[in-house]
Amino acid sequence: MIGGADIASLGSGSLVGFVLGLIGGGGSILAVPLLVYVVGVASPHVAIGTSAVAVALSALANLVGHARAGNVRWPCALVFSTAGIAGAAAGSAIGKRFDGQKLLLLFGLLMLVIAGVMLLRKPASGDAFRPLTRASAPGLLPRLLGVGGLVGGMSGFFGIGGGFLIVPGLMGAAHMPMIAAIGSSLVAVTAFGLTTATSYALSGLVDWHVAALFIGGGLVGGIAGTSVANRLAAQKTVLTRVFAGIVALVGAYVVWRGFASLVA
Repeated sequence: MIGGADIASLGSGSLVGFVLGLIGGGGSILAVPLLVYVVGVASPHVAIGTSAVAVALSALANLVGHARAGNVRWPCALVFSTAGIAGAAAGSAIGKRFDGQKLLLLFGLLMLVIAGVMLLRKPASGDAFRPLTRASAPGLLPRLLGVGGLVGGMSGFFGIGGGFLIVPGLMGAAHMPMIAAIGSSLVAVTAFGLTTATSYALSGLVDWHVAALFIGGGLVGGIAGTSVANRLAAQKTVLTRVFAGIVALVGAYVVWRGFASLVA
């Protein structure tokens, strides 16, 4: 029999999938708060581990479609991801040792920062895209490695996909057009998520039943979100701004709950 927690898991996964399909990213930042405050996962660490599994598999599914469409710049994506895997492994190891309530508080602050990045980020034309070649490597390679390692560390520490950090990083380092940065970012999101998920799973910090329901709901929500996105293609900027506002509100709520738990 399906219980209330199962329905909450399916609904929360559907919401995350819908947002991912609607605006091409960002939904994973809501996964941990939803798992803690809606589904009722008691341990923040289990919520992070479970979220990492769902994020990685969702990103992998989306990566297949973008790769078939030719939206992945593989040399840049692989270098970025390789550096990020090391960062994600280190970040997840540190995150598991961090107090759960303090981790949630920092997670809420990160949500506020990401909301600001979403609101302030300007679209790039991609006219100055620099593919990774032997000629461009001296300047481009250090930037890809540095940004990849930093974003991977944050992804592992907080258990997020990091798409809204990866996309600006790829656009800034290689001047990728938006669609190529989104497609290429999914290589890193998948790699970071699998690294974090493996680390947490080996420590027994993944609720596989909730993860399966979350992923199932996400697949349905993703189909619906993509359908709506195709109808509202001209309003993607407006949708992104609205979603940034939602992320900011949820982040403020998580910060408030985090402070309340620490002073209680």
